Amino acid sequence: MSCWMPGCPALSMCRELAALPITCLERAKDLKTRLGILLHKPELGHRIGTSSKLQLGSRQRDSSREVLEWRESFDQLLKSKSGVTAFHTFLKTEFSEENLDFWLACEDFKKTRSKTKLASKANRIFEEFVQSEAPREVNIDHETREITRKNLSGATSACFNEAQAKTRTLMEKDSYPRFLKSASYQDMTKQATSRGMSKRSHT
Repeated sequence: MSCWMPGCPALSMCRELAALPITCLERAKDLKTRLGILLHKPELGHRIGTSSKLQLGSRQRDSSREVLEWRESFDQLLKSKSGVTAFHTFLKTEFSEENLDFWLACEDFKKTRSKTKLASKANRIFEEFVQSEAPREVNIDHETREITRKNLSGATSACFNEAQAKTRTLMEKDSYPRFLKSASYQDMTKQATSRGMSKRSHT
């Protein structure tokens, strides 16, 4: 399209293009060329799609195996990030997620290296989970509570060990068996088993 009359849209566009730096025009041409190549290579898109599907399939196999391992032991469940998430969701339905939150807080606490941070973290955990009438009080006996209180005077990475162990035992003996029998976990195991059977049928 060409027009040299005043106010012509084509003339205005040409002037705007002419005002652009040469490098911009070159980049635009290069981009157009590359897009043309991609549009004429459908097999490239197919390869990318296949690759992503293979990676997704691998992840699904790993997660399926992991879900089935949770029923082997409570340790297996706690080792798995997705297992901890699933267990935490279940505990919320029983209004007892503070037990797992306390256990996780203790695990994080043990990794603290700074003595100053150790003391402040210890007090925060005690006030939130351990002391009597704490906002998220865990179910431990009076003796363990008092031992933990005394441990705070010279806070070390081990000061919650006894309280953490009691809470862990409570979850393992009480909540964990119910989690394995829950509808949500049964659904997950069915999906994991069906994915495993599907994989075997394709090999």
